[in-house]
Amino acid sequence: MPFSKTIQMYIFDGNPNGRIMCELSNWNGRVYKVSRNDLGEFSKRSDSENTGVYFLLGKDESNVDTLYVGEAEKILTRLKQHLKDTLYWSDCIIVVSKDNVLNKAHVKFLENKFYGLAKTAGRSMVINSTVPTCSSISEYDEAMLLEFISNTKLLVNALGYKIFDTIEDSSIKKKNDQIFFYIQAARGANAKGVIVADGFAVLKDSAIATSTVPSMNDSLIRLRSELMSKGIIDSTYHFIKDYIFTSPSLAAAIVMGRNANGRTEWKTSEHKSIKDIEEENLK
Repeated sequence: MPFSKTIQMYIFDGNPNGRIMCELSNWNGRVYKVSRNDLGEFSKRSDSENTGVYFLLGKDESNVDTLYVGEAEKILTRLKQHLKDTLYWSDCIIVVSKDNVLNKAHVKFLENKFYGLAKTAGRSMVINSTVPTCSSISEYDEAMLLEFISNTKLLVNALGYKIFDTIEDSSIKKKNDQIFFYIQAARGANAKGVIVADGFAVLKDSAIATSTVPSMNDSLIRLRSELMSKGIIDSTYHFIKDYIFTSPSLAAAIVMGRNANGRTEWKTSEHKSIKDIEEENLK
């Protein structure tokens, strides 16, 4: 069974947009969030040149979240190199061990696993040009590093980045069962979704309406077009992968091709709406 965790978080200079350090009780790992402009201040830390992995976060020209997963024997030296290349990033997450016990084989293993987790989650566009190689390590080291990965995911999420969270990780569950919601409506709309911590996810193979009504909001029509142009929805009007919307209503509107209240449109197989379930949970 999962256990509760105690997270220690230190916000440097009282600025949450600058540098933050996170640790867990009884774990030798340490996670930093550092803005691009704060690398100079980070360089003053005694562990800034430790061996570790890092994640560069930014947005591309289309405002899509991007992620680069990397490793280095000297973290700060490698990050300085990234300031000179064409890759744009605004924030960096740095993962090291407090006692600097990680070696090159360890961080190559971690880099490969975090790359795979990010690709599976699909929350950001992973912009590594190649798949990181996975080093061969002992069973003892693998057990240690898998715990390292689990704790890192927790702290990265606590910092507000869900880059490694799958739909299953973040979905709202009841009595250990996932609650699925459905929409079957006019013009071929036939979709399945789940509530997640940061919105509502429409699942792969869900079908949207093949056309929109004249009264549909222009911004919603543009979003439908963007999702199709980016290949998230294919030419047969089906989602080719799970996709998270910021709210159930936005998800319902895209699926149904009209303005919609997602709290009443999305319903379980027992015909309970999101609104019904929310009200039951408050009793």
